[in-house]
Amino acid sequence: MINVEIAYVKPEKQALISISVAENCTVSEAILQSKILAEFPEIELDVAKVGIFSTLCTLEKIVENGDRIEIYRPLQTDPKDARRQRALNK
Repeated sequence: MINVEIAYVKPEKQALISISVAENCTVSEAILQSKILAEFPEIELDVAKVGIFSTLCTLEKIVENGDRIEIYRPLQTDPKDARRQRALNK
């Protein structure tokens, strides 16, 4: 067994769940085993972007001991548009 963490953050709530999984476990399997999808039903795992320590990866990637799997939310605003809007408001 290896230890991994599953992280998901919203502006009003965040979760960091530590679990033990079997070796050769995939990112997808670890997320499902963590039961984080029950706590955050808005996560659509088949379309959500995921990563390990801020590096994008696929759901099929094999996790390693100590990995922090991150589930990313869709952007609310395009970063370029937000910068442009801030510049106009100065």
